[in-house]
This record gives sequence, structure tokens and C-alpha cells, in this order.
Amino acid sequence: MFSENLHRRTPRPTNTRAAAATAIGAALGSVLALTPLSASAEIVGESVIYEVDGETFEGYLSRNTALGDDRPTVVIVHDWDGLTEYEMRRADMLAAQGYAAFAIDVYGQDVRPQSTEESQEASGAMYGDRDTFRARLMGGLEALGDIDGVDDDDVVVIGYCFGGAGVLEMARAGADDVEGYVVFHGGLGTPEGQDYGGLDEPMLLLHGSADPVSSMADLAVLTEELDGAGVDHRAMIFGGVGHAFTVWSSGDYDLEADRASWQAMLDFLDETLD
Repeated sequence: MFSENLHRRTPRPTNTRAAAATAIGAALGSVLALTPLSASAEIVGESVIYEVDGETFEGYLSRNTALGDDRPTVVIVHDWDGLTEYEMRRADMLAAQGYAAFAIDVYGQDVRPQSTEESQEASGAMYGDRDTFRARLMGGLEALGDIDGVDDDDVVVIGYCFGGAGVLEMARAGADDVEGYVVFHGGLGTPEGQDYGGLDEPMLLLHGSADPVSSMADLAVLTEELDGAGVDHRAMIFGGVGHAFTVWSSGDYDLEADRASWQAMLDFLDETLD
């Protein structure tokens, strides 16, 4: 199903959240400053072009080249506005922690929403065609097999908002070689006809109690489904926190919840990846 054709080229700018540029740089700088790096260490980010079912996609890979090949890998599923500077900076932050991080592209190389309406259209197309959604999620995961410096057998998948819904879609599909799943303020509903039966890998849910998009009732339903399927899971709830609490440019941004959820994810990665 998935093409083996994959190559890399010099990164080009993708759709950015200009209002968040200063915060992004400060957040990344803080992480790099706190992470011990050798004198020869270098965080290298690059675009990765790959194909799924004959269509071209452009992801972003970040890793510390001083640490050698076959690094434990974190796959990032982007938010509803496509692969932007936000996911790229999160990938860099993970690379500073010693992981290889690959932000996949679910929409296609030439689809970078520039407005709320375009984001709604692009994400709605995926929600409306679950087969295509799954194929593109799995295609991004499959692309790891042709990328140097990653361990495609030692993978955790994370996602934010729409990307969180994508993480749950992959979990229900039973992605091969994935060791765990992390959902940041994601869409939590389970489509009709899907379930978590057969899921053996652990899951971490990070959620704001005041999220108007995915309510506490939605979270309760999901955890009941996970309980019923015997899935090892934990949920961290941030009281009074809204939806996009990790997104630096969002009105919902909450510094304490962002820091605490990031640390919870790092702890989960440490427990889950080799």
C-alpha cells in the first residue's frame, strides 16, 4: 500500500504561527540549555519527502547527530492547521532529549491551511474518510523505515488536538511497532464501528477539565472504553484549563499545564522506549 519512494531535501518554511515565534524560540532555547549535550552534538532538522498511495507528503525530522543511528523515535501527528513551525519546534525539543522525532504530514505536501475555514475543511475531510485518514497516518509511520538515524521498531506516537484524534485512530487501527501513545488535548470520540479491542500498548491522556471541545464526559467515555478493552492507560487532568493549553499562540495556553504535561510525556517515553 505504501510507496518506498522517500528522499530528503533542505528544509523550506511551512505555514507558521507568526505570533508565536518569540515564544517558540524561548521554549526551545530553554530546553536546549537544560539538556546536557556533548561538544560535537548538533540538533539537525530536515524535511523528509515521502509518498502514500501515489501522493506526496512532506514531514520534518529532527535528531541529535552526535548520538548515532537507531535512536528511539517519537512520531508527531500535527494539529488541524497542518504541519507548521509548532510541530517542528516540538520535534527539536524532543531531539534535545536524545530522541529522533518525526512530524508526519497527514494533508499532503501542498496542503497547508492558512485560515480557520481551511483548517476545518482539511481536518473535516479526514474525519469524513477514515480509510484515507488511517492510510496517511500509517504511511507516515511506514516512512520511518527509509529514514536514517531512527529506530522504526521503538516508537511512541504523540499528537495535539486534531493530532490527538489521529493518535487514537492509529491506536484503534493497531499500528505495528508502536510502543505507546500520547494524546494532548485531543479529539476523544470513537467513530461508530471502531473500538480498542486488541490494543496492547499503553496510553497517556493529557487533558484540561475546562476543555469545551472534548469535555470531561468525553474523557470519561473514552476511559471506560479503554477499561473495557483492558488497555493500560493513565490520564492527567489539569483543573480549570481549556483546550489548546500547550499551544504557545493560543488564548488557552497555560504555562504550568504545558510544562507538567511535557514532563509527564517525557516520563512516559522513558518508561516505554528502550
